[in-house]
Amino acid sequence: MVSGRFRAFAIAACIGMLLVLLAGALVTNTDSGRGCGDDWPLCHGKFIPAYTLESLIEYSHRVVSALEGFLVLGVAVAMFRKFRRDRSVYREPMYYAGFALLFTIVQALMGAAAVMWPQSPPIMALHFGISIIAFAATLLLVIWTFRTRNGIPQESSVPRSVMPFTLAAAVYCYVVIYLGAFIRHTESAHGCAGWPLCNGEIVPELTGATGIAFVHRVAALILGLMLLGLYLHIRKVSSGEGLTESSWWVVLLVLAQIFSGAILTATIDDPNTFIFTSLVHNLIIVGLFGLLLDILIRSWRLRPRK
Repeated sequence: MVSGRFRAFAIAACIGMLLVLLAGALVTNTDSGRGCGDDWPLCHGKFIPAYTLESLIEYSHRVVSALEGFLVLGVAVAMFRKFRRDRSVYREPMYYAGFALLFTIVQALMGAAAVMWPQSPPIMALHFGISIIAFAATLLLVIWTFRTRNGIPQESSVPRSVMPFTLAAAVYCYVVIYLGAFIRHTESAHGCAGWPLCNGEIVPELTGATGIAFVHRVAALILGLMLLGLYLHIRKVSSGEGLTESSWWVVLLVLAQIFSGAILTATIDDPNTFIFTSLVHNLIIVGLFGLLLDILIRSWRLRPRK
């Protein structure tokens, strides 16, 4: 199906997209977004800017993003060449490569706009959401290259009830991710001290930073219950082990995400540790979302045809 060289190429693009996403989160967490002033793509009007910590972090993010852009473009071109030879076989991965390229371009343009024209927190949170989709597309491509390394696998059909359940979970997961990004861009992380209670209360006053942080916590809890329900439903109605195993990994990841959120709250007053725990929090959720999309696509593709 695909060579080991192309698989390595796709893995490199996926890792690169993850680094872009984490570097963007680091820029936000260290408040380095204005590290290069309002210049783009240069930094303070220079190709190699004067050293400050903020300019180093911001400019490193730009360099990594540019390199990743070339990687994704190369993967898309290579996949398009395969697609032209056999459209039926390579249609699915062509979508992944195409969406990865599209959303990489969109996130780059949004990043440039954020530098030259400071954006509101809702728009900046959406920027992270676009990055999540770009990463998920590269992850789906990598998963496809491993799943088909010995040819197109024979997979059993998936009951029609799985797809709408998974779609609802994926959309809701994206909303929870957006809320988490909105917390960072509104600097609302301090709104809920302590865990699992918020400021020592089961239901705190739902205003300002406290309200934003509390809504995110409740949304994350609901997401955990929803993904557990998805796993139980798939195990009950599906005869194949593939989706059951994937949905179990999703449950484990959402539990890890909730636990990392608790650690994030505990380290919020230690800036050095908080940066690390925040990056781990981001790392878990991007993997979870990508795997959830894989379940969604397979449940749609393998559903019984009328």
